[in-house]
Amino acid sequence: GIIRHMALLVMVLGTWFTLQMYFDRRWKAVSLRSWLGEQLPPNKCRIQKSCPQNHFAFKIISGAANVVGPSICFNGMILMSSVKNNVGRGLNIALVNGTSGQLLKADTFDMYSGDVNQLDTFLQEIKHGTIVLTASYDDAATKMNDKVRAHFVELGSSHVNKLGFRDNWVFLGAKGLKNKSPFEELIKNNEKTNKYDGWPELLDMEGCAPRKMD
Repeated sequence: GIIRHMALLVMVLGTWFTLQMYFDRRWKAVSLRSWLGEQLPPNKCRIQKSCPQNHFAFKIISGAANVVGPSICFNGMILMSSVKNNVGRGLNIALVNGTSGQLLKADTFDMYSGDVNQLDTFLQEIKHGTIVLTASYDDAATKMNDKVRAHFVELGSSHVNKLGFRDNWVFLGAKGLKNKSPFEELIKNNEKTNKYDGWPELLDMEGCAPRKMD
């Protein structure tokens, strides 16, 4: 009986010692990384929470008045921004493969004095399974017509039919989407509530878009 109790005591002490060494090493490793200034990598596109498996992180920021251009980030990659010099007045649109997450095309369309037929053609040619990310800048609606609005409705938009002069709009939809997209925000141009003189405040939308699996 004494031998059995001694063996149990040795086993308990051994387990305690092993756990203490493990957590001590973990603590030292964390402390060393902090001392060296090493930090854990941020969530993709610097969104507030990490995305579950088979989802893509994204962040879409509209333009601020006619001064600061919009930004579109998808799956950790900046697709469109002023720094990349590929944004402009109107609608800024990035097309992404819904399965792989790879950028297919990015373009900007002047909705104040441009040719809306170019946008119409661009939207017609989007293939099934493509994710569409859109950010407004300055004015996104002057040249907008019913045909173009219908394309965005088909992509899952609920607000495009209300889009007006100098409204701010951010949207993520997809070709072949069966329901309305949950990723859309619109803020109206209103001289009583505008943050900037003649323009509303910018919109900043982030989330996790599901990967197309079939």
